[in-house]
Amino acid sequence: MDWLNTIIRTFFDFGAMAEVLPQLLGVGLLNTLIISVAATIIGVALGMIVAVMGISPSRWLRVPARIYTDLFRGLPAILTILLIGQGFARLSQSIFGPSPYPLGIIALSLIASAYIGEIFRAGIQSVDRGQGEACRALGMSYAKSMALVVVPQGIRRVLPALVNQFIAIVKDSSLVYFLGLLVTERELFRVGQDAAVLSGNLSPLVMAGIFYLVITVPLTHLVNYFDNRFRTGRRRPSAPSSGLNEVKELDAASPLITGSNT
Repeated sequence: MDWLNTIIRTFFDFGAMAEVLPQLLGVGLLNTLIISVAATIIGVALGMIVAVMGISPSRWLRVPARIYTDLFRGLPAILTILLIGQGFARLSQSIFGPSPYPLGIIALSLIASAYIGEIFRAGIQSVDRGQGEACRALGMSYAKSMALVVVPQGIRRVLPALVNQFIAIVKDSSLVYFLGLLVTERELFRVGQDAAVLSGNLSPLVMAGIFYLVITVPLTHLVNYFDNRFRTGRRRPSAPSSGLNEVKELDAASPLITGSNT
């Protein structure tokens, strides 16, 4: 059973896990959430703009939106992060200082906005066209009908997909470490990797993976819950009532009806 002991020592050394746990909690988890939430917020804002441009009647808006979406969805995430993180490093130093942390967030935001834009576009186009026509029949402009009627309905339909995209951003945040983050800016993967290199053991990386699972698995089940909720609606189907109850009610009411007629 030497192979089993080797696997346990390599991947499940609880001493090494306990040693890296404070850094994962205090540094890695915090930075992962900051990067993911900031990239999601910016991605949602940019994605909505891309979605509206993509369904615009104007070709001058649709074509750039299509090019933007194809570009950032077609490139590997790590390539986009390296191109932005290294290509704009000098400009970033004059604005944000020596840290590549903001450029990592910007790169993830651009990637996320391309995917979120497609999600919004699909949700908006799934709304019945008659809703927009009814708004225009009431005298509302195209922009007003989209902002007040069509877009809110489309967003509600794609909420599960948006949560799925946030999960993808959480996992992609591990790629930011290629930019060389400062010690206080390391995310979960970088903290686990540094501890694994120092200890010569992969247990810190396994512990970092557990943190990713703690974030993503509950969100996945939350997506499934809301997806089923939106599909079935809030009202629960009630058991069918027997027709004999209605017959009894009619029999009970018939003497009253007869007495009133006499």
